[in-house]
Amino acid sequence: MNVIWIISDTFRQDHLGCYGNKTIHTPSLDALAAKSVRFDRHYLASFPTMPARADYLTGCHTACFMTWEPLPRNRVTLAPILKNKGVHTAAVVDTPFYLRSDMNYDRGFRTFIEIPGQEYWLRGLGDDIRRSWRFESDRLAPQTFKKSMEWLEQHYKEDFFLYIDVWDPHEPWDAPNYYTELYWPGYDGHNIGPVYNFWQEIPGITEEMVKKAHAAYCGEITMVDTWVGYLLRQVENMGLMENTAIIFTSDHGFYFGEHGGRFGKSTFGKMIGDRLPVQAPGSWTRLPLFEMPIGALPAWARSPLFEEVALCPLLIYAPGISPGVYKGLTSATDLMPTVLDLMELEVPAEVEGHSLLPMMQDTNLKGRDFVVISHPFSNPMDITREVDGQERVVLGGSDTTINTDEWSLIYSVDEGESWLYHLASDPKQEKNVINEHPEVARDLHQLLVKFMRENNLAPHLLEPRLELRL
Repeated sequence: MNVIWIISDTFRQDHLGCYGNKTIHTPSLDALAAKSVRFDRHYLASFPTMPARADYLTGCHTACFMTWEPLPRNRVTLAPILKNKGVHTAAVVDTPFYLRSDMNYDRGFRTFIEIPGQEYWLRGLGDDIRRSWRFESDRLAPQTFKKSMEWLEQHYKEDFFLYIDVWDPHEPWDAPNYYTELYWPGYDGHNIGPVYNFWQEIPGITEEMVKKAHAAYCGEITMVDTWVGYLLRQVENMGLMENTAIIFTSDHGFYFGEHGGRFGKSTFGKMIGDRLPVQAPGSWTRLPLFEMPIGALPAWARSPLFEEVALCPLLIYAPGISPGVYKGLTSATDLMPTVLDLMELEVPAEVEGHSLLPMMQDTNLKGRDFVVISHPFSNPMDITREVDGQERVVLGGSDTTINTDEWSLIYSVDEGESWLYHLASDPKQEKNVINEHPEVARDLHQLLVKFMRENNLAPHLLEPRLELRL
């Protein structure tokens, strides 16, 4: 069995038609879902970008022992296992962190192709790459899918594992205007970036701007869907649907004004010296991401992981397995052993995830009892590399979410700052009921304690989390 694994960064589950969205155009992924098993309660494990990729490649909850850092050399990872079994392992990525700062996330890939360009945005040089764009196909996600299709043309008769990672619909949201016009008629091309804060607290940012940014995000979703469709058509034309499994997922979602006005996946707090990071309104292509005094050390404030960020799409197609819907709890750590199981290879003992192949074969099987979703574990005022590889202070320590079929506990080490939601009756997590159900919160907290002990969390990180401070 061959495997094609597609990751689309920052792709919210509730923005796909196959998950019930009636507004956003995703016909290609909806068609894939019709052939696949759709997982409705699939959660990220480690947050965000590269911690999630570490989970994908190791099958372990790496937030317990890593931050944003290179893959440990002593860890078993997916690609070398497959390569050693004679599989042609290939990765085509435009997510710009696989190789930067010796991250070595290319380990074990016989072919590793990085599409350059996203790092220009990170360095405030977005104009440099955009000047060369004439057609939709010049953009980075289309380039990544094109290069993946070219690779398939040369190697489709081999035993292969093809890993495709596109950063879209991650910001900057700059798909061709005709995509955004589907959601914002008369769109003028003004590219609005997120503030990574509550939008009401940032001068110059309005609710209208947040809605306009969301329309551009939806445009990127439809662009990604379009190019997934081109790839899938080629897979069908090559006859690969008979011997190739296809996985589509994302690493996390994004907030567009939910939960009090959050606009971003995380929240910046005050800088050292009581200075607030200020998002530059306007075009990403002309203005810096943050305006801050030289030498200032920015900080992360409380950044809880609600459903909009934590719940991820997961579609898995496998030849011979009937389409269906799986409603049990699953985790990002389950994908690595699933790939090995699909390819009929043994799962190493140290892998913490569980293959989802049995659930695909029988969607009535029970899922996990609970899932843990977490930033890399840290304590208040720790300096960590958490979101983009840059060192920042974590003002309140890392946030962790514990979900069961019915409940969600968003845990904080600070007194009175843990929140409980009854997902069955409050899926948008609008009413904190921890005072009404403290016993439920304590039970979920004990699940977290069990998880941390089983994953050998360092004592200085474990100790502050042994108590639920209501």
